[in-house]
Amino acid sequence: MDEESGNGAHDTVRLEPWSAEDFWLLRAMNAPELMEHLGGPETEQQLAARQLRYERLSVDADRAGCMFRIVLLPEEKAAGSIGFWEHVEDTGTPDTPDTPGTPSTSVYETGWTVLPGFQGRGVATAATLAVVERARAEGRFRHLHAYPSTENAPSNAVCRKAGFTLLTEREFEYPPGRRMRCNDWRLELTPPAPTTPGLTTPGLTTPGLTTPGLTTPGS
Repeated sequence: MDEESGNGAHDTVRLEPWSAEDFWLLRAMNAPELMEHLGGPETEQQLAARQLRYERLSVDADRAGCMFRIVLLPEEKAAGSIGFWEHVEDTGTPDTPDTPGTPSTSVYETGWTVLPGFQGRGVATAATLAVVERARAEGRFRHLHAYPSTENAPSNAVCRKAGFTLLTEREFEYPPGRRMRCNDWRLELTPPAPTTPGLTTPGLTTPGLTTPGLTTPGS
């Protein structure tokens, strides 16, 4: 990935690929109040492992995603982190999204953290809009998802402001051993391919069928 900001009109922030120099920022974001909806602060060993994953993702030649530090402009201060990465999404209906045996497809997932001193200033929304542009430019997956806790009102508000559509509630195990109730928000990165009358085009839905990556009518 290039290191240009890719922010377009979102000139209140700049996204910079995560690097070894950002471990201090990861520690700062491990504060109890910032980890409230994620199972609590991680150990130093867990943080070191996360740092390594972030660094590897940010130099991934296969474009599986990227982690960024959020730089607030014009102050040029690190305000938090955001990223996008590949996630395998079940494609059952929103009422039964985790039904065993349902088809699955790869999508992008995003998530962010903003330090307390920069919250309430639109930083998370601006960074999310910038990440949408980055993920869309890759042209790899049709959808970008976010899964904030149902109890995390600010993050759910960011999804709404950034143009995501709320699909349903989901339950995940995160961290291991802890069940977490989340909202499944989705944003379309690429429009569906045009249809030809009388033909079924791969990647599009046909009445009565469920196509990987899409939801059935009524979802």
